[in-house]
Amino acid sequence: MGHEDGEAEITGELQDPGFYVLRRISNRSISSMMRTLEISDQCTPPEYHLALVQIIRQQLRRLQSKLLTMGVSLTLPGAILRFSLSIMCFLLHLASATASNAGAITRHYEFNIKLQNVTRLCHTKSIVTVNGKFPGPRIVAREGDRLLIKVINHVPNNISIHWHGIRQLRSGWADGPAYITQCPIQTGQSYVYNYTIVGQRGTLFWHAHISWLRSTLYGPIIILPKLNVPYPFPKPHKEVPIIFGEWFNADTEAIITQALQTGGGPNVSDAYTFNGLPGPLYNCSSKDTFKLKVKPGKTYLLRFINAALNDELFFGIANHSLTVVEVDAIYVKPFETETILLTPGQTTNVLLKTKPNYPEASFLMTARPYVTGSGTFDNSTVAGVLEYKGSSHHSTKKLPLFKPTLPSLNDTSFAANFSKKLRSLATAQFPANVPKKVDKQFFFTVGLGTSPCGLKNQTCQGPNGTRFAASINNISFIQPTTSLLQSHFLGQSDGVYKPDFPVSPLQWFNYTGNPPNNTLVSNGTKLMVLPFNTSVELVMQDTSILGAESHPLHLHGFNFFVVGQGFGDYNPNVDPRSFNLVDPVERNTVGVPSGGWVAIRFLADNPGVWFMHCHLEVHTSWGLKMAWLVLDGKLSNQKLLPPPADLPKC
Repeated sequence: MGHEDGEAEITGELQDPGFYVLRRISNRSISSMMRTLEISDQCTPPEYHLALVQIIRQQLRRLQSKLLTMGVSLTLPGAILRFSLSIMCFLLHLASATASNAGAITRHYEFNIKLQNVTRLCHTKSIVTVNGKFPGPRIVAREGDRLLIKVINHVPNNISIHWHGIRQLRSGWADGPAYITQCPIQTGQSYVYNYTIVGQRGTLFWHAHISWLRSTLYGPIIILPKLNVPYPFPKPHKEVPIIFGEWFNADTEAIITQALQTGGGPNVSDAYTFNGLPGPLYNCSSKDTFKLKVKPGKTYLLRFINAALNDELFFGIANHSLTVVEVDAIYVKPFETETILLTPGQTTNVLLKTKPNYPEASFLMTARPYVTGSGTFDNSTVAGVLEYKGSSHHSTKKLPLFKPTLPSLNDTSFAANFSKKLRSLATAQFPANVPKKVDKQFFFTVGLGTSPCGLKNQTCQGPNGTRFAASINNISFIQPTTSLLQSHFLGQSDGVYKPDFPVSPLQWFNYTGNPPNNTLVSNGTKLMVLPFNTSVELVMQDTSILGAESHPLHLHGFNFFVVGQGFGDYNPNVDPRSFNLVDPVERNTVGVPSGGWVAIRFLADNPGVWFMHCHLEVHTSWGLKMAWLVLDGKLSNQKLLPPPADLPKC
């Protein structure tokens, strides 16, 4: 027989439990199986068992490769193919149910950090990836599961990975920020991040936490509820993660290195992306467009993540409204909106109800920046396409491509009103455990400033020949050269950090009025020490030094309740009267309003060293960061666990 229809016997079986292959399989049929094993309507395995799907895909690829090397192609009758696929789907569900019925399980992942050539905007460059993927792989687990994620570094850069929003109860060694909870993973080395998901479900994400490597090193974390625990909203037809990102044609490490050397602002990105794709509004990018294909009259759960380096982003879909049901992996009271706003570091889940009668129609979904600062920014728009699938196979003329209307670039009132709509469910099943009694109160200013140039016979590119800087309570954080958590655990803090971070600004002024003449910041590696189980109230105040600006502050190791916010200078005698202590939103990242303040409360029930920083990477690089040191409690389950044996060394 010829090459097209030749037959060959394939012996053996897939070695995964419960899965076998017919001994006569065609190359085309294997390709069909692989396509079917993508999450589709034909075969939809439970999301928490996608790792098993990956194993099957790998085995099918091996069979396909073997067939190709043998130069054969078999034809499997369609009925047999459909039957075999049905069996596979059934076994997937059976295996998943069996694993889930056993309760929480341990899930293993392997992250190989490697360089990969990627082309966007007709520009090809080598980027740092996980397993060669951009964006990186999805982590799927259930509440209560334990995760063991082995990260192996094959690139010249030092690496660390942060599991953004995971509480890391007593497992701070797995939190990930370089030189805070660990030394980075050096070239040729590996580290296993070991943590358990306690009391959390929803959308979070992972990303690199060293320098600007998170520009390409990021991916979603999907935490499903415990078995037989439904969502507090209608079950969706399908769930889709959508990650906002930023694409730079230049090397981001070179960009930030140059900026820190010159003292000036870094170059901005060349495009925003949806799931790594810039879309048709950019040159040379029509083929690199994210498409969300939907059916009429269905409900979809869209899991949004803002992994952009330096920009808050508005998002909307033309002619469609969105129902917000979750932020930062916390359920909220549902509300409808045409536009959502996410700062870097935030996640938002929405329900999209598709129109009942839109066969073959397409609509643009777009995102563009919310800008409050005076510096340069990427003033562009990323677009994807919402495509309706027709009810028949007959081709029909497509309707025009509609575009959504987004708020203006500096629409601060929309930002404030949107955040005020976010309220916790505050039900018996999902309570809002707001600390009513406060043990310690803190007042932190957050904003920009300057540092002396420090270059002999040269001027820097910051204001008046200085360097750009950023600070909390006028302290610009100096990154240590060893792990703060390890130094604390070993009792070796001398020369590494000081436990004397100020509880309030050392100098009071009209924070949102005319800026003071002296814009210089102080420098230091200072920690705020908290006894175990301290209830904390923290007010963060934006300043007008070098201009008012929104700052998304992210706290590691905790969720917090946003009990109040406002514009102007915070008034401790008046503003607390309007605090919401009933159903405030609970999150891990909050925007300090431009020219305003935000008040949060949290319980320091997690021993360890916990980073808090602006999630605009440029501000973090300039020093807008600090750390909390939560001491051990008296009981054994209130103490930090000892470090793992493979903890990286500096």
